[in-house]
Amino acid sequence: MKDIKIKENIYWVGGIDWDLKDFHGYSTRRGSTYNAYLIVDEKIVLVDTVKHYLFDEMLQRIKKIIDPSKIDYIVSNHVEMDHSGAIPMILDIARNATVITSPNGEKGLKKHFKCDNWNMKVVNTGDSINIGKRNLHFVLMQMVHWPDSMATYIPEEKLLLPNDAFGQHIATSERFDDEVDLGILKEEAAKYYANIVLPHSKQVNSALEAVSSLEVDMIAPSHGIIWRQNIGKIISLYKKWASNSTDEKAVIAYDTMWGATEKIAHAVKDVFEEKGITTVLANLKTSDISDIMTDVLDSKYICVGSPTLNNGMMPTVAAFLTLLKGLAPEGRKGLAFGSYGWGGQSIGQIEEMLKEACPEMFDSIKVQYVPTDEFIEDVKNIVKGGLR
Repeated sequence: MKDIKIKENIYWVGGIDWDLKDFHGYSTRRGSTYNAYLIVDEKIVLVDTVKHYLFDEMLQRIKKIIDPSKIDYIVSNHVEMDHSGAIPMILDIARNATVITSPNGEKGLKKHFKCDNWNMKVVNTGDSINIGKRNLHFVLMQMVHWPDSMATYIPEEKLLLPNDAFGQHIATSERFDDEVDLGILKEEAAKYYANIVLPHSKQVNSALEAVSSLEVDMIAPSHGIIWRQNIGKIISLYKKWASNSTDEKAVIAYDTMWGATEKIAHAVKDVFEEKGITTVLANLKTSDISDIMTDVLDSKYICVGSPTLNNGMMPTVAAFLTLLKGLAPEGRKGLAFGSYGWGGQSIGQIEEMLKEACPEMFDSIKVQYVPTDEFIEDVKNIVKGGLR
């Protein structure tokens, strides 16, 4: 249970969750970490904790550095249980510790833990606490991605502890961005943003403005690796994602019963490829919807297809569109397509759900039974016309 020194007298003491394969309904095939940070100064501070079942792992790391009963402050940047879950257990050891949190954090912790007996200190943006050679400055980051979220900044170290911002779900024994393949980190950071942070992009923009005024040479988030080499790159990516900026890229997500809707999907794909537009074709029977959402993050075009089943769309398509609606990308162009035997309601339903993310729509595509070669040519012409 090795601790990792990230700055002089500041240590990573978190837990590695190698077995985690699902988080809030999105796939985490590479696992995750829950990052906690120990600051040893005149006052001893623990910033965030871990899921309850990794408490012993965190505790062993802390014990290698100090007697955990001597912890003076526990900073709770976010009350969600993957970060606050071990607070009650560490307070059983550090009985005199004060929990520092945001106004909404205080409310959330009390509702989670029924903890009216805890010593708690509520902080707001601009508040700071001196711990000796260092000061802890606090910045509220409401809705990035919960109402209670905040960041802790240590100006003497140029160190930002932003909790869920800039994180990734990845389990690794390495702790820093220059120790892990940058392509993998970008992929996991994009997946994290697309599936957790995307609905709160306006608030992310506000948080980025607040962070831009700080001198930062290390960003230590609550999940994944610590950024020290590629800070400019991850901030640039967050600016792009938060602005809902897209590339010339198309995602085509569909399900099919007898292959008719699949034929339309391939015809749509062919047109995008002919136009030189990067294209992702995803059969919802076999593709993970959280992976598809990662591609949606930077895609200008969202195309969704389903045959009609029981007067509606296929359940896989409904699940994807429900996720899409909740994650609320903006400013895309949409296409609804599908096939039917005798009803045909699915295409109109898809179009209605797409319109929230896609203020601009291609003409919808709808075929009864099996598309002919002539119909496939019509499909291609519809897509080509919408791309002009």
